[in-house]
Amino acid sequence: MQTRAPVVVGRDAELRVLDQALSDAGARRGRAVFLVGEPGIGKTRLARVTAGAAFDRGMRVLRGRGSTIGPMVPFRPLTEALMSLVRGGDGPDPRQLGPYQPVLGRLVPEWGGEGPGGDSVVVLAEAVLRLLVVIGRVKPCLLVLEDLHDSDAETLAVIDYLVDNLDAVPAALLVTTRADPGPTLDVVRLAAQRDAGTLLELRRLDEAQVRRMVASCLEVDAAEVPDAVAERLWADSAGNPFVVEELLHSLVGGGLLVRGPDGWRVLGELRVDVPTALVRSIAHRTDRLGPQGRELLSVAAVLGHRFPLSVLRAVTGMDDRTLLSHLHAGVAAQLVTPDEPVPDWYAFRHPLTAEALLAQLTPTHRADVSRRTADAVERLHPGLPGEWCPLVASLRLDAGETAEAGALLAEAGRRALADGAAGSAVRLLDQAHRLPAGLVDVGVRADVLASLLPALGEAGQFERAFKLVDAVAELSAAGLDRIRRAELHTGLARVAWLAGRCSEGMAQVDAARALLGPDDDAHHARVDAVAAFLTLDAQRPDRIASAEVLARKAAEAARRAALPQVGCEAWQLLGILARERDLGEAADHFTRARQLAEEHRLPIQRTYAAVRLAGIDWLAEGSSERLVEAREEALRVGAITVAYNVDAILGLDAVLRGQYAAAEERLARCGEGTRRLHLDAMTLYVLMAQATAAAHRGRRSELDAALAEFDDLGGVGSQERPLCFGLARAFCALLEEDRDLAAQDLARAVSYEAEAPTTFHLSGTHGLSLLLAALSGELDHAGYRLATRSAAAGMRWNRVFGQFALAVLLGRDGREAEAAAAVRAAKDAATIYPLARHLGLRLVAEAAIGDGWGEPVGWLRGAEEHFHQSGVPAVASACRGLLRQLGASVPQRRTGSDQVPRELRALGVTVREFEVLRLLAGRLGNKAIATRLHISPRTVEKHVASLITKTARPDRESLSSLAADLGPPDRPW
Repeated sequence: MQTRAPVVVGRDAELRVLDQALSDAGARRGRAVFLVGEPGIGKTRLARVTAGAAFDRGMRVLRGRGSTIGPMVPFRPLTEALMSLVRGGDGPDPRQLGPYQPVLGRLVPEWGGEGPGGDSVVVLAEAVLRLLVVIGRVKPCLLVLEDLHDSDAETLAVIDYLVDNLDAVPAALLVTTRADPGPTLDVVRLAAQRDAGTLLELRRLDEAQVRRMVASCLEVDAAEVPDAVAERLWADSAGNPFVVEELLHSLVGGGLLVRGPDGWRVLGELRVDVPTALVRSIAHRTDRLGPQGRELLSVAAVLGHRFPLSVLRAVTGMDDRTLLSHLHAGVAAQLVTPDEPVPDWYAFRHPLTAEALLAQLTPTHRADVSRRTADAVERLHPGLPGEWCPLVASLRLDAGETAEAGALLAEAGRRALADGAAGSAVRLLDQAHRLPAGLVDVGVRADVLASLLPALGEAGQFERAFKLVDAVAELSAAGLDRIRRAELHTGLARVAWLAGRCSEGMAQVDAARALLGPDDDAHHARVDAVAAFLTLDAQRPDRIASAEVLARKAAEAARRAALPQVGCEAWQLLGILARERDLGEAADHFTRARQLAEEHRLPIQRTYAAVRLAGIDWLAEGSSERLVEAREEALRVGAITVAYNVDAILGLDAVLRGQYAAAEERLARCGEGTRRLHLDAMTLYVLMAQATAAAHRGRRSELDAALAEFDDLGGVGSQERPLCFGLARAFCALLEEDRDLAAQDLARAVSYEAEAPTTFHLSGTHGLSLLLAALSGELDHAGYRLATRSAAAGMRWNRVFGQFALAVLLGRDGREAEAAAAVRAAKDAATIYPLARHLGLRLVAEAAIGDGWGEPVGWLRGAEEHFHQSGVPAVASACRGLLRQLGASVPQRRTGSDQVPRELRALGVTVREFEVLRLLAGRLGNKAIATRLHISPRTVEKHVASLITKTARPDRESLSSLAADLGPPDRPW
């Protein structure tokens, strides 16, 4: 008789779906499949069959399992799956992962570096996705994650991310879970509903399938199975395959079903009860192993579904030979099996086996075994690294050692939070917080609460965090010292800052300060740092000045108390605040933060400081070289979010330089990444830059679309809001020759800055608004001197317009030579900014004509040529009008729209779209068209999509046919 059915019965449809998933992975059409069902229904069996089929196809198979030992551990299934890449020695070169290598160090320690370890779960999920891509370059991959019904929230978040992004990856994801209601089933069902994965709900076998399964185990045809056996097993198993096998084994082992010369026959009464029969069957088999064997399996059951030999040896005191002898007997009795992914680990054949064994232990016996097992683990693993800490916490709880369990749960929660697993941290810390207060020391309870508050904040569970105010009061009444109480109030203040509740946060700051004495520097530093961030976010005119005072206090206190992390944060905040008044001072602050980070090995803080120092160069002189270097540094240490930050700045830099195709590609790529990682604040910056790119080309509809998305994302109260008006909308209005609207947009930008001062300084307050005010006569020399005292006015982009404004004022006073010098200074500053240069010259020329100075004809000719070539007809036409006013010759321009056939113009087809359409006649691809027109393939793709919409064509092929009907591309119109 087989130990289990040699073939899979009743799962033909599921096997076809799984086989197709493997085929799709081989064709780079990754997909996810979810196997859902009750315990024993056959999920693990199907997973093993699929893994075998993948191996036969030459695929790489990675396997991990949840509920490994004791309580949940963040990312445990993923860690187990990915560790096989290192263990086998034939994994991919981790350097191919680029900046995502150190991120994956959380799952594969060998790949970690000195980079940050607390990246968001979404960043980690993206890193896993990148790893699957790298593996797929050699061979397709199957990632099997089993028994995730009790999985941690972080693993579920990674899975949820993967299933939404597998479509172009050479990998298949197979997840198995019980059908129990809970977070895992919610993730699975929602993924299936949005067609991000295939849900296979395994049903119980029917009577005929049970007969076939029994026949395969007995190695006979289905007709040869005694009817009484088939009927009894069908009735008692309810079609559960695992129970069928267990009961069949019990019948054969108990001598009730025997093989004779004429086949299998029944001896005696077959009636049994389920699930009692299953428990009795397992108890009978453990009894046959003897006292030592029974004790060994009891220890194993206390550990969980899987268990290491080292712990069994330490708890039972058995030598290796005796231990392995009993384990082999357990294997023969079909109770345990060697665990495939990891050597020297075994597993119960089914979770129900461990549960049945635990049911046989008396409470006293279970407590004793748990205590001895916890002691053994602590001896074997000093410090309880990784998963051992929550395991021992669980064992201490089972042993009735509540105080020890509380301390361990608190430590496990702190570790989870430090590793970015906020969901697991909340669960562990909440479990510790709910322990009976009388059994846990007040200091331990304070430790738990101090860790639970930031965990709830990071997890976004703000209301739960605020409800813990009462717990702080209870600890105070229980005798908690004032310093610890101040720490808890500081924690509540930080949660309030994360939640955007400034007033509540400041109330907690006040409570913390009331408890601290003048000599409590370390605690004052932390309080002042939180208060600085709260103040900066407050909607008040003095927020920048007040935040600076607090940040400076925090920096000094951090220095005295040797808190480098707090010091780095404080000095960087001071640098940001100093940029408006003195770029040199700002650079000094950032340099100090960088030195602190280098001295104390804080790579993420060093990277931030490097980026901000590079930002000083960019603002001061428009130089982006150090930004590119800082981005490379961020990528080296795995600081993904920092790299995206730099990408967004470089995208805006390309916009200001008039490199619109490059800007479009960089910003689109950056925006895609920030959206996938849910970096909303950074996405707002990208949208602002995209709006600016549209505005600087006079594309009002694209500008409005970008700003609508900006507002939908919550940008109304953001620091980017003034830029949307002063750097984007005002320029679009000027390119439409609507100076009144531009002035209104600039006024709104200034108003927004006055209501909530910003740390961004290119919104026109220090530049474009000065030029328009000078042109309108609203600005005089005194006002100019006052407006240009700040360092922000000296930033290169602002300097262009500031010098043009000065030229207007000087020319109006008849100081022609000085005015001409100011124009030269403006043109020099605008060397890298073509739009700023030519728009400024167009505006200044008008003033020069009126006041009789300068070289307006030359300025207007250059501006007219630029705007004509750029497709900005309103400004080009205005330049020609001014030239005619001066009596100068005016170039005859054929408008671009004349190149477009009348019927297409009526549909709204633009000149550029028509150029793309003409090239489609030759069935050229996007890359070839992009090369001919000197634009990006992404831009071509957008134009093609727009053409399909405007011409009501069903697809690209039909559009190409339309283009061919227009005649050859060189045909004049």
